[in-house]
Amino acid sequence: MKIAVLKEQADGERRVSATPETVKKFIALGATLAVEAGAGETASIADAAYADAGASVGDRAATLAGADIVLGVQGPDAASLAGVAPGAWIVASLNPFAERARTEAYAAAGYEALAMEFMPRITRAQSMDILSSQSNLSGYKAVLDAAAEYGRAFPMMMTAAGTISAAKAFVMGVGVAGLQAIATARRLGAQVSATDVRAATREQIQSLGAKPIFVENVAGIEGEGTGGYAGEMSPEYQAAQAELVSGHIAKQDIVITTALIPGRAAPRLITAAQVASMKPGSVIVDLAVEQGGNVEGSVAGEVVVVNGVKIVGHRNVPSRLATDASALFARNLYNFLNAFWDKEAGKPVLDAEIGDAIRLTQGGKIVNPRLLS
Repeated sequence: MKIAVLKEQADGERRVSATPETVKKFIALGATLAVEAGAGETASIADAAYADAGASVGDRAATLAGADIVLGVQGPDAASLAGVAPGAWIVASLNPFAERARTEAYAAAGYEALAMEFMPRITRAQSMDILSSQSNLSGYKAVLDAAAEYGRAFPMMMTAAGTISAAKAFVMGVGVAGLQAIATARRLGAQVSATDVRAATREQIQSLGAKPIFVENVAGIEGEGTGGYAGEMSPEYQAAQAELVSGHIAKQDIVITTALIPGRAAPRLITAAQVASMKPGSVIVDLAVEQGGNVEGSVAGEVVVVNGVKIVGHRNVPSRLATDASALFARNLYNFLNAFWDKEAGKPVLDAEIGDAIRLTQGGKIVNPRLLS
């Protein structure tokens, strides 16, 4: 069983899908590892470290030759995979809704594409969940990016020259990224508040020492989605939330937005009018900017200034912490393949619950129900 680790080709992608740690673990399972030269360079991992771990390091053609499994962070172009074994597995974050043509190309080439972001939110798959591991780092980095753009200090400071007030930070969307953003902003000394459409997050917000901001006594809330994700809000809730947020957001110095709905454009949480109500020098970080954005006026890959308010829209935020993000992503991939490794067969054999959830293509066609509906 040959596993190939590719150098990422997407613009700005600095992560890598395997580390020397996971290379050693795969070899211990009986696999042969091949790593494309320079694959870990942008994540501060030298080729020599992979070689010392037992992998062969070479050019892309040699790395792919006869490979049974291809690991990636982002899905590689099907045309760049010449030489892999028939029916090879492509295991990566494949962005299947936005990259339909690439998925179709995988099917046409006979590859079995496994989208790691489709991993079900169940207990036994937690260690395989790339969305959680990468979102955790995104929430942390979002606060640091906000602090870098904010022209004042986060904590309250009492000095001989007077007192500096603590920054007021508001986190919108309390999933994995939001919870980490709350914790990080608290550690930096900000006064933190947070909101979410899921009532169950109130206790989580309070447990981190932040103030929950929730719409009360409104019928028709549909915030609890499937698989641990937030669902869509009723019109009554949307109107009540807009009124509540408008009054709160005008008083904030820092706002972090994290709301995503899988397979759909990110929900709009902050309007241009609400941005205009904020004080000059305030900062908004839109973690959903690549999915259409939670903030009106945010631009993917840019920091824009609107009426003195900075709106931060960095792309691929986990890649901005490439070394740690790679370590966690690589462990997710190893945990996944290891959980299904059949020692007698010398390869992983997927079960229906997880296999059917993440498999996009098989036998020359698209097979995932989420892409067929």
